[in-house]
Formats: sequence, structure tokens, C-alpha cells
Amino acid sequence: MKRELTYALSFLVLLPSSILFFSFVYPLDRQFLSRFALLASHIGEECDHSIGRWVWDETYPQQLYDENCPFLDPGFRCRQNGRRDEGYRKWRWQPYGCDIPRFNASDLLERGRNGRIVFAGDSVGRNQWESFLCMLAKGVSNTSEIYEVNGNPITKHKGYLAMRFQEYNMTVEYYRTPFLCIIGRPPLNSSNQVRRTIKLDQLHWYSTRWVGADVLIFNSGHWWNSDKTIKSSTYFQEGGKVNMTMNVKEAFRRSLETWKSWALHNLDPRRSFVFFRGFSSVHYWNGTWNGGGLCDVETEPENDPKRIETEPFHNIFISRVVKQMQYGSWKVHFLNITYLSVLRKDGHPSKYREPGTPPGAPEDCSHWCLPGVPDTWNELLYAQLLSEKFGFNNSFPESG
Repeated sequence: MKRELTYALSFLVLLPSSILFFSFVYPLDRQFLSRFALLASHIGEECDHSIGRWVWDETYPQQLYDENCPFLDPGFRCRQNGRRDEGYRKWRWQPYGCDIPRFNASDLLERGRNGRIVFAGDSVGRNQWESFLCMLAKGVSNTSEIYEVNGNPITKHKGYLAMRFQEYNMTVEYYRTPFLCIIGRPPLNSSNQVRRTIKLDQLHWYSTRWVGADVLIFNSGHWWNSDKTIKSSTYFQEGGKVNMTMNVKEAFRRSLETWKSWALHNLDPRRSFVFFRGFSSVHYWNGTWNGGGLCDVETEPENDPKRIETEPFHNIFISRVVKQMQYGSWKVHFLNITYLSVLRKDGHPSKYREPGTPPGAPEDCSHWCLPGVPDTWNELLYAQLLSEKFGFNNSFPESG
């Protein structure tokens, strides 16, 4: 009894000093977080991997992969495309109050044996998918045993791709659908202003292929702006009617309701782990993507709170819909990567684009160099799967 009392008193003495020390080493960037309502509301709760800071770590990239990974698009191989600094690869995300589990490719492959992992969304989702492939490939002794099931090349391929990890009979799939919903010709009686419509009440026909997947990672947002929609004569449709006055925010909200309805009616809550990734930040300074915007001078993470944008409306709607789905045995999560990404203005390809890019072409400050920031997204994904005990006590039928 005396020994237990001594341990308890020692703990009480050490606890305040430990908290003080930790706060000094990892100061809470409240000025930054105050611009992200979804994160600020979680301060003080149990560990949230989306709240933290970037720390310099010379050893970090050595545990992942390099640009020689055969599954990378040329446009994401920034060093090979001429970028001289490599500091952008040596920043590691450190959550406050806890650590991210080290990504273990062999472990995840074993957990996903005979299963399917699906990524669906825009080209930034493809960015994450390629990162995920390269991270998983580190757990395979012979990368020639990883192949596209239809024989399609990865580079510049549109549509969908399914990479099979033969040893584990597991596929990691990507479906390009920027709006998640169907986009096509307008009804015959539409205004001449309307060239195309986004059918907000119909998920893309690819969705029939997503049924039965074990892990699904969705993203949408970059195309949900006036330039890609209304200013390009693309309007919003429900049923047979085009709504000429609906704004982009409301259209995005309704598309998420369609996604939610599809998921609840078509996925098996006992089997599927569902994630909707948050908005991935862009960093165009002194102009837009097609108006002279630049990011090639950036070489380190952001440290000025005034340059941090506020919470994107996409995240507010995504978070709300995901919460509505978190009941019963459903395993649905908002993968909030926005805050950690908005700090990484240095992580984009910028002017170091793929060979053959015309001189004077816009810089790419939307996608990410690989290895790079999307690797952290996948580390957070892996951490969430571990916490949900993905792959334990499950007997999945073999994929066809």
C-alpha cells in the first residue's frame, strides 16, 4: 500500500511539469487553429491526429519510398523534374499529445488480404492513391507482382484503375469522378446557356463498382467552384429540371446527401470502412491558377497565421454528413487533413512539372510532390484503420 501511494504521489508531482515541458516543446498554434472551427472545437479532447505541427526530421523520408516508385505520375516527381531543394520531404507531422503509428506496409497488406481498397474523387485523390500504392509496395519483395488488372498504363490514364497486389489477392483502385455525381448533357428543353449539367441526385455510375469494397476513401471539392461550373456553363440538375439559380455551396451540400443515401443503401456496415477526406489546400499567391499564381518560391511550411485561409465550406458540409452516418455498426469517418495541408505551401510541384510541359504553363500549386504531404494523409488513414481493428476477425470472400 505504501509503495502504491508513493507511485501515485510521484505521478501527481511529475504530471504538471510534464505538461509544461510538452507545451514548451510543442506549442499549440492557437492563432492558426482559430481559423479552423472544426479543429478548435476539439482542443482538450482525446488525441486528434489532425491537430499538430510540422517538425523537421532528417530521417523521415527514408522509411517511406522515393521517386523511383513505378506508380508515380511524372508530374509528381518534383526532384526529377528539376527541383533542387529537398527540405519539403523532411517535415514530419507531429500531433499534439500523441504520435501517429508508423506506417507498416506488410501489416496493412495482411489485414487487407483478399480485399479491396477504393479511392474515388478528383486528381488530388489520385495524388493520394499513388502515394498509397508506393507506401504499400514497400511491403512487397517483387513489385512486378503488382499490376493493373486490365493492363492499362497509370500515366495520364483517365477513368478507373485497379492495381492488384498478387501475393495478397488485394486490389487498390482509383475512380476519377471529380463531382462524385453524374455530369452530362442537359435535358432537351434547357436554356442555351446550359452546356452540361451535374445531376445532383445521381451518383456516378462507377458507384456500382464500389459496392463490396472493404475500405473506401472519397474526396470532392476542387471542382466545386464557379469557374468549373456556372462560369463554364455547367449547371445543376435534379430529376429532369435544371436549376439556374442554385449556388455552388448548396449544390455541393445536395451532392453529399446523395452520396450519403447511396452509402447507407449499398454498403455493408459490418464490412466497409468509409472515409471522406477533407479539402486539400491550394497555395497560389499573386494570382489564380490560370492568372499567374505562383508557389515556386516556397521552401518551408507556413508560419504566418494571417496567410492561413479559414475553414473551407466543403469541410463543414462533409463533417456534418459524416456525423449523421455515425450510428449503429457504421464505420464512417471524416479524414480531416486540411489544417496540416494548408501549412504546407512548400509541398507543391509548382514550376517543376512533368517533362514536355510548355514554357509559361501555369504552375501546379494544387497537387503535391511525391513523396510528400499525401503520405501523411495515408498515415492518418492507417492510424484510423488500426483504431477500428480493420482486418481482425473478418473472413472476406476472395476478390474476383
